[in-house]
Amino acid sequence: MDSLITAAALALAAGDPIGALKRVALRNDAQSLALRGIAMAQLGELARAKALLREAARAFGPKEAIARARCAVAEAEIALVSRDLAWPTKTLDGARATLEHRGDRANAAHAGILAARRELLLGHVDDAERTLAGIEAVTLPPALQAERALVAMGLAMRRLKTAPARAALADAKTAARAARIPALTAEVENAARMLSAPAARLIADGGERTLRLDEVEAVLASGSLVVDACRNVVRANGTIVSLSTRPVLFALARAMAEAWPGDAARTELLQRAFGARHADESHRARLRVEVGRLRAALRPLADVTATRRGFVLAPREERGVVVLAPPIEERHAEVLAILADGEAWSSSALAIALGTSSRTVQRALELLASSGKVEAFGRGRARRWTTPSVPGFPTALLLPGPLPGG
Repeated sequence: MDSLITAAALALAAGDPIGALKRVALRNDAQSLALRGIAMAQLGELARAKALLREAARAFGPKEAIARARCAVAEAEIALVSRDLAWPTKTLDGARATLEHRGDRANAAHAGILAARRELLLGHVDDAERTLAGIEAVTLPPALQAERALVAMGLAMRRLKTAPARAALADAKTAARAARIPALTAEVENAARMLSAPAARLIADGGERTLRLDEVEAVLASGSLVVDACRNVVRANGTIVSLSTRPVLFALARAMAEAWPGDAARTELLQRAFGARHADESHRARLRVEVGRLRAALRPLADVTATRRGFVLAPREERGVVVLAPPIEERHAEVLAILADGEAWSSSALAIALGTSSRTVQRALELLASSGKVEAFGRGRARRWTTPSVPGFPTALLLPGPLPGG
């Protein structure tokens, strides 16, 4: 490796892509192509970066397996940043195995961190946790220590474990200071803001207030009967009744929880559950049926008792009843929650992350765009969607994955 290649590599490691390009911009050997590709990726020119890395991988000889594997890892990182979730993960797995076998443990760890980030993005929290557990932080350079800590923080936030999230954030800050890479420092600072931002609203006793993530954790641990409108479940003391596929039942449960300790009037329940402004006997009959179904579903946690004017929730134990709701309630909130990361997403990537069809996501995006909540750029397969930053908009509680606290 000649001195210019070495200097360019050191510049990239320090987060100085311009300095790297000054040394290799006019060279077309395999190593220079790879370094130029990484530099272009750091500058945000992702399409050009991907092309350079593929050209470099072809230019490396058959005996240069480590170099080709490093190109594959760099391309995987570009795919993650550009939210190309259909990028073949087997290529990354193969590159990681090659790097581990050939003794390049730092780049193998980098590949593992990328895999964990992708799994976390898709809501595969258990898989991400297993992947991250196999990566020893103490053996990594500071920049990778910071990236690993940020993934650990994201995992803790998804599971609503605030203390581990804060500990991981502290580790990320320490490692980022040691790395002295401005972009990494900015990423850590953005993660810190997520912990202090409003994560939910608490509705109880006729009033409401916003909660931070640690306060949400405290509410879920309080023993109260929580009607969780972030995940459409009812929970108390670790017992969770999911109503995510039964929207009518959840609407009834939420209306009764908001009215607690009083009862919810039948007219209010008919409006909330069925949108019925003028109820007739068929609506009242259907309400009785759905209340019976709700009573059966909530039997482990509460009873649903009829009153003169409506119905009231009666918890099994002496506990309060509260509603946990997103700070901003929107139609298609799950789409907005993913777009709130500030990255540009394709509709196909959103569909993969949400586990739904591309057409469903496209309809949601079109509706949100018509009201100015999202915006698009590009055309055809290059079309990407973003959203302006929404102060206080939730992410951790609405992102795909396991039930928080479950």
